[in-house]
Amino acid sequence: MTALSSNTEASAAFKEILELKWEPVAVKILKDDEPYPAGYPVPEKQLSYCQSVMGARHGERYMMPREAHGCNVGASTLGMSERPEKVASGEFHFSVGLHDNVSASKKMIDEGAKIPYRTKGTVVCPLKDADFEPDVVIFVDIPERMYWLEPLFTADRGGRLTYHTAPFQAACVDATAVPMVTGAPNISIGCYGCRKRTDMKPDELMIGIPGKEIQRMYRTLLRYRDGALPKANRKG
Repeated sequence: MTALSSNTEASAAFKEILELKWEPVAVKILKDDEPYPAGYPVPEKQLSYCQSVMGARHGERYMMPREAHGCNVGASTLGMSERPEKVASGEFHFSVGLHDNVSASKKMIDEGAKIPYRTKGTVVCPLKDADFEPDVVIFVDIPERMYWLEPLFTADRGGRLTYHTAPFQAACVDATAVPMVTGAPNISIGCYGCRKRTDMKPDELMIGIPGKEIQRMYRTLLRYRDGALPKANRKG
Protein backbone atom coordinates (compact mmCIF):
# COMPACT_ATOMS: atom_id res chain seq x y z
CA MET A 1 0.00 0.00 0.00
CA THR A 2 1.36 3.41 -1.02
CA ALA A 3 -0.37 6.50 0.31
CA LEU A 4 -1.40 9.20 -2.14
CA SER A 5 1.13 12.02 -1.78
CA SER A 6 -1.69 14.57 -1.70
CA ASN A 7 -3.26 12.82 1.30
CA THR A 8 0.10 12.56 3.07
CA GLU A 9 0.89 16.23 2.51
CA ALA A 10 -2.55 17.44 3.53
CA SER A 11 -2.57 15.30 6.66
CA ALA A 12 0.85 16.55 7.75
CA ALA A 13 -0.21 20.15 7.25
CA PHE A 14 -3.46 19.80 9.18
CA LYS A 15 -1.70 18.03 12.02
CA GLU A 16 1.20 20.49 12.29
CA ILE A 17 -0.53 23.80 11.60
CA LEU A 18 -3.66 23.11 13.66
CA GLU A 19 -1.59 21.36 16.36
CA LEU A 20 -3.86 18.31 16.26
CA LYS A 21 -3.42 15.67 18.94
CA TRP A 22 -4.54 12.84 16.66
CA GLU A 23 -4.31 11.76 13.05
CA PRO A 24 -7.06 12.89 10.68
CA VAL A 25 -9.00 9.74 9.70
CA ALA A 26 -9.84 8.76 6.12
CA VAL A 27 -12.99 6.71 5.51
CA LYS A 28 -14.11 4.91 2.38
CA ILE A 29 -17.55 3.28 2.20
CA LEU A 30 -17.42 0.52 -0.41
CA LYS A 31 -20.37 -0.10 -2.71
CA ASP A 32 -21.27 -3.70 -3.49
CA ASP A 33 -19.46 -3.63 -6.84
CA GLU A 34 -16.27 -1.92 -5.62
CA PRO A 35 -13.13 -3.96 -4.91
CA TYR A 36 -11.44 -3.75 -1.54
CA PRO A 37 -8.13 -1.87 -1.72
CA ALA A 38 -5.06 -3.92 -0.85
CA GLY A 39 -2.95 -3.50 2.25
CA TYR A 40 -5.59 -2.96 4.94
CA PRO A 41 -5.96 -5.76 7.51
CA VAL A 42 -9.29 -7.10 8.73
CA PRO A 43 -9.45 -6.78 12.55
CA GLU A 44 -9.14 -10.01 14.51
CA LYS A 45 -12.41 -9.36 16.33
CA GLN A 46 -15.50 -7.36 15.50
CA LEU A 47 -15.36 -3.61 16.06
CA SER A 48 -18.04 -0.98 16.04
CA TYR A 49 -17.57 1.66 13.38
CA CYS A 50 -16.83 4.29 16.04
CA GLN A 51 -14.12 2.03 17.50
CA SER A 52 -12.46 1.79 14.08
CA VAL A 53 -12.49 5.59 13.71
CA MET A 54 -10.97 6.07 17.14
CA GLY A 55 -8.38 3.39 16.46
CA ALA A 56 -7.41 5.06 13.19
CA ARG A 57 -6.77 8.37 14.90
CA HIS A 58 -4.06 6.48 16.82
CA GLY A 59 -2.57 5.12 13.59
CA GLU A 60 -4.48 1.85 13.10
CA ARG A 61 -5.71 0.70 9.66
CA TYR A 62 -8.79 -1.41 9.07
CA MET A 63 -10.59 -3.14 6.23
CA MET A 64 -13.99 -4.03 7.62
CA PRO A 65 -16.42 -6.13 5.58
CA ARG A 66 -19.93 -6.36 6.97
CA GLU A 67 -19.10 -9.35 9.18
CA ALA A 68 -16.31 -7.37 10.90
CA HIS A 69 -18.78 -4.71 12.09
CA GLY A 70 -19.89 -5.36 15.65
CA CYS A 71 -22.57 -2.66 15.82
CA ASN A 72 -25.79 -3.18 13.85
CA VAL A 73 -26.76 0.45 14.33
CA GLY A 74 -23.63 1.68 12.57
CA ALA A 75 -23.68 -1.03 9.90
CA SER A 76 -27.27 -0.24 8.93
CA THR A 77 -26.59 3.51 8.90
CA LEU A 78 -23.68 2.95 6.50
CA GLY A 79 -25.75 0.87 4.07
CA MET A 80 -24.44 -2.61 4.91
CA SER A 81 -27.67 -4.04 6.32
CA GLU A 82 -31.28 -3.32 7.05
CA ARG A 83 -32.01 -1.39 10.21
CA PRO A 84 -32.81 -3.85 13.03
CA GLU A 85 -36.48 -3.79 14.09
CA LYS A 86 -35.76 -2.68 17.66
CA VAL A 87 -33.56 0.15 16.37
CA ALA A 88 -36.14 1.28 13.81
CA SER A 89 -38.92 1.24 16.41
CA GLY A 90 -36.90 3.27 18.91
CA GLU A 91 -36.93 0.50 21.50
CA PHE A 92 -33.19 -0.12 21.47
CA HIS A 93 -32.14 3.48 22.15
CA PHE A 94 -35.02 4.07 24.56
CA SER A 95 -33.66 1.24 26.70
CA VAL A 96 -30.48 3.25 27.34
CA GLY A 97 -32.50 5.77 29.33
CA LEU A 98 -31.80 9.07 27.56
CA HIS A 99 -35.30 9.51 26.10
CA ASP A 100 -38.57 9.77 27.99
CA ASN A 101 -40.48 7.51 25.62
CA VAL A 102 -40.04 5.18 22.64
CA SER A 103 -41.53 7.64 20.17
CA ALA A 104 -38.84 10.20 21.04
CA SER A 105 -36.12 7.62 20.36
CA LYS A 106 -37.83 6.63 17.10
CA LYS A 107 -37.99 10.27 15.96
CA MET A 108 -34.24 10.56 16.53
CA ILE A 109 -33.60 7.47 14.40
CA ASP A 110 -36.04 8.54 11.68
CA GLU A 111 -34.38 11.94 11.31
CA GLY A 112 -30.83 10.60 11.13
CA ALA A 113 -29.10 10.48 7.76
CA LYS A 114 -28.10 7.12 6.28
CA ILE A 115 -26.16 6.05 3.20
CA PRO A 116 -28.81 5.76 0.45
CA TYR A 117 -27.31 2.80 -1.40
CA ARG A 118 -26.17 -0.74 -0.65
CA THR A 119 -22.62 -1.10 0.63
CA LYS A 120 -20.40 -4.03 1.63
CA GLY A 121 -17.83 -2.62 4.03
CA THR A 122 -15.56 0.19 5.15
CA VAL A 123 -11.89 1.07 4.97
CA VAL A 124 -10.73 3.30 7.83
CA CYS A 125 -7.17 4.55 8.30
CA PRO A 126 -5.09 7.65 9.01
CA LEU A 127 -5.40 10.13 6.14
CA LYS A 128 -1.62 10.10 5.77
CA ASP A 129 -1.76 6.40 4.83
CA ALA A 130 -4.79 6.48 2.51
CA ASP A 131 -4.12 5.43 -1.09
CA PHE A 132 -7.68 6.36 -2.08
CA GLU A 133 -9.84 9.47 -2.18
CA PRO A 134 -11.81 9.35 1.07
CA ASP A 135 -15.57 9.70 1.14
CA VAL A 136 -15.16 11.44 4.50
CA VAL A 137 -12.27 12.67 6.62
CA ILE A 138 -12.97 12.70 10.35
CA PHE A 139 -11.16 14.88 12.87
CA VAL A 140 -11.38 14.35 16.65
CA ASP A 141 -9.95 16.99 18.95
CA ILE A 142 -10.76 19.88 21.28
CA PRO A 143 -13.16 22.59 20.04
CA GLU A 144 -10.50 25.25 19.38
CA ARG A 145 -8.69 23.04 16.89
CA MET A 146 -11.94 21.92 15.27
CA TYR A 147 -13.06 25.53 14.94
CA TRP A 148 -10.54 26.22 12.18
CA LEU A 149 -12.06 23.60 9.88
CA GLU A 150 -15.20 25.73 9.63
CA PRO A 151 -13.59 28.85 8.07
CA LEU A 152 -11.41 26.61 5.91
CA PHE A 153 -14.61 25.19 4.38
CA THR A 154 -16.42 28.52 3.97
CA ALA A 155 -13.41 30.66 2.91
CA ASP A 156 -14.26 30.79 -0.81
CA ARG A 157 -18.04 30.41 -0.61
CA GLY A 158 -19.11 32.28 2.51
CA GLY A 159 -22.42 31.53 4.15
CA ARG A 160 -23.07 29.76 7.43
CA LEU A 161 -23.00 26.11 8.41
CA THR A 162 -25.81 24.22 10.10
CA TYR A 163 -24.99 21.16 12.16
CA HIS A 164 -27.21 18.11 12.58
CA THR A 165 -26.61 15.95 15.63
CA ALA A 166 -28.22 13.85 18.37
CA PRO A 167 -27.27 12.03 21.62
CA PHE A 168 -26.47 8.86 19.64
CA GLN A 169 -24.61 7.90 16.42
CA ALA A 170 -21.82 10.48 16.48
CA ALA A 171 -19.44 8.64 14.15
CA CYS A 172 -21.80 6.75 11.83
CA VAL A 173 -24.52 9.39 11.33
CA ASP A 174 -23.09 12.75 12.34
CA ALA A 175 -19.50 12.49 11.13
CA THR A 176 -20.02 10.15 8.16
CA ALA A 177 -23.54 9.85 6.72
CA VAL A 178 -24.44 13.55 7.09
CA PRO A 179 -21.32 14.88 5.30
CA MET A 180 -21.73 12.26 2.55
CA VAL A 181 -25.41 13.08 2.01
CA THR A 182 -25.21 16.89 2.34
CA GLY A 183 -21.73 17.58 0.97
CA ALA A 184 -21.00 19.81 3.99
CA PRO A 185 -19.08 19.38 7.25
CA ASN A 186 -20.97 18.16 10.29
CA ILE A 187 -20.05 18.32 13.96
CA SER A 188 -20.91 15.99 16.81
CA ILE A 189 -20.10 16.62 20.44
CA GLY A 190 -19.89 12.88 20.88
CA CYS A 191 -22.53 10.29 21.65
CA TYR A 192 -23.39 7.70 24.28
CA GLY A 193 -21.85 4.89 22.22
CA CYS A 194 -18.57 6.73 21.65
CA ARG A 195 -18.39 7.69 25.31
CA LYS A 196 -19.01 4.07 26.31
CA ARG A 197 -17.04 2.08 23.70
CA THR A 198 -14.06 4.29 22.80
CA ASP A 199 -11.38 6.47 24.36
CA MET A 200 -12.99 9.73 23.20
CA LYS A 201 -12.05 12.30 25.84
CA PRO A 202 -14.55 14.45 27.79
CA ASP A 203 -13.27 17.64 26.15
CA GLU A 204 -13.25 16.33 22.56
CA LEU A 205 -15.72 16.54 19.70
CA MET A 206 -15.61 15.23 16.15
CA ILE A 207 -16.24 16.69 12.73
CA GLY A 208 -16.69 14.90 9.42
CA ILE A 209 -15.59 16.65 6.21
CA PRO A 210 -16.54 15.44 2.71
CA GLY A 211 -13.35 13.91 1.32
CA LYS A 212 -13.51 15.86 -1.93
CA GLU A 213 -13.13 19.11 0.03
CA ILE A 214 -9.90 18.26 1.85
CA GLN A 215 -7.43 19.38 -0.81
CA ARG A 216 -9.20 22.73 -1.26
CA MET A 217 -9.20 23.30 2.51
CA TYR A 218 -5.55 22.26 2.69
CA ARG A 219 -4.57 25.00 0.23
CA THR A 220 -6.43 27.59 2.29
CA LEU A 221 -4.80 26.28 5.47
CA LEU A 222 -1.38 27.11 4.04
CA ARG A 223 -2.54 30.72 3.65
CA TYR A 224 -3.90 30.80 7.21
CA ARG A 225 -0.57 29.55 8.57
CA ASP A 226 1.08 32.95 8.15
CA GLY A 227 -2.13 35.00 8.32
CA ALA A 228 -5.07 34.52 10.68
CA LEU A 229 -3.72 31.64 12.79
CA PRO A 230 -0.75 33.38 14.48
CA LYS A 231 -2.98 36.33 15.44
CA ALA A 232 -5.50 34.18 17.34
CA ASN A 233 -5.31 33.25 21.03
CA ARG A 234 -5.02 29.49 20.66
CA LYS A 235 -3.83 28.54 24.13
CA GLY A 236 -6.82 29.59 26.26
